[in-house]
Amino acid sequence: MHPASWPSSAAQPQVVVIGAGLAGLAAAEALAARTPAPGVTLIEASGRAGGVLGTVRHDGWLVERSADCFLAARPEGLDLVRRLGLETELVGVDPRARRALVWHAGRTVPAPAGFRLMAPGRVGGILHTPLLSLVGRLRVLAERFVPAPRDPPDDESLEHFAVRRLGREAFDRLVQPLAAGIWTADPSRLSMAAACPEFLAMERERRSLWAGERARLAAQAGAPEAAGARYGQFVTLASGMETLVTRLVEHLRGRGVRFATGEVAAIARDARGWRLDGPGLDDDVRTADAVIVTAPAGSAGAIVRGLDPSLAADLGGIEYAGSCIVSLGFAREDVDHPLDAAGMVVPRTAGRRILAASFSSTKFPHRAPEGSVLMRVFVGGALDAAVMNLDDDALVALVRREVADLLGARGTPRFVRVERWSRAMPQYHVGHVARVARIDAAVRRHPGLALAGAAYAGVGIPQVIASGRQAASICLTTAGFPAASVHGP
Repeated sequence: MHPASWPSSAAQPQVVVIGAGLAGLAAAEALAARTPAPGVTLIEASGRAGGVLGTVRHDGWLVERSADCFLAARPEGLDLVRRLGLETELVGVDPRARRALVWHAGRTVPAPAGFRLMAPGRVGGILHTPLLSLVGRLRVLAERFVPAPRDPPDDESLEHFAVRRLGREAFDRLVQPLAAGIWTADPSRLSMAAACPEFLAMERERRSLWAGERARLAAQAGAPEAAGARYGQFVTLASGMETLVTRLVEHLRGRGVRFATGEVAAIARDARGWRLDGPGLDDDVRTADAVIVTAPAGSAGAIVRGLDPSLAADLGGIEYAGSCIVSLGFAREDVDHPLDAAGMVVPRTAGRRILAASFSSTKFPHRAPEGSVLMRVFVGGALDAAVMNLDDDALVALVRREVADLLGARGTPRFVRVERWSRAMPQYHVGHVARVARIDAAVRRHPGLALAGAAYAGVGIPQVIASGRQAASICLTTAGFPAASVHGP
């Protein structure tokens, strides 16, 4: 009998989702929304749902453990918020803070008006920025006359592309620090096709970033203008990003989704369906009609190694980088800098150890007690992995020295918290798009199997949600369920 036509009295088909991070939760939500719904079990080795998303609340401080907001320009995040009834919780970045500062020549300088990561949108913004020398400014303005490659490569690094289009100085002083604040990656290895396909398309379709950005602005007339990053398009939840996880878990439990703790070490498929093996697994979660793996790529590779060695090899080839976030709360009078932006990025050429600082209490309301300010400082990444070896005291001391020099934060912090995310950020190296295509093709060889997560097609919250929902559709379709039946509640 076709599974989609099974009567309610028949045995309910079972889907197991491995990993209860945001991708796994999103997949489970899509599965539970279909009619009739399969039985859904989420297995999480840590016993905690939400993955890296988490919020700490203490004596008036509200501190995000990882992502503190998400891009509203994509629909997936907002759609999930609405389905969960959290619309009243949405908060945008304070309009007065919708710009990025760049550390340069001993001070913080606003990113050029109209400059979006690597796309210049206003001549005046480039002409008047002190971040670039006269030669550097003229080189950026000449970008519109730089010819596109006659035979463009399938992929190239962000560094190669940006230097080719904008010049070395603009890359070092603008593009590199802005990109590091997003991906914590090595720009000489970061794939344009995977991380920045929009800018690659501008060159290929409009022949320059200038032309592409002007066309985008014309199509979005009236939208907030960029100043380094699209802060006008980011939103958060007033009570913290963990609220999204908490409400989603409540919703899933109400839909009958089961949460189990255990470690899946391997999966295999036989004539009866999928079999799962690993320590701590209950007998009733060791079999399934379909499986979605949302573990990090390396762990996913280990899980499928016995099933498909070539798939496992490609998954294991996706590298990860780690980073640390040191959150510091100060009395307002103990910080000289006005903190009049969403945050600050620091070029690698400046010789500092921090990548960026996010001014949390400036971006969003009620992040710090009255008379205090909160900043989150990022260190580590692909180019400074050694920082992960410092103990907490040494790490906090390092960051305090940096913010004292860069922001004049010289008082004793009222609040200190260290978050360590070892191997948490997938690295989209050159060739990543081709690797993901091979992974997708390999997965299609195994009906009822799907993969999801940040490792494949985007690290942002909306992209991860989309990944989970797409995986739900794939696994049900290949297992014999019509994909059209997967929808929101």
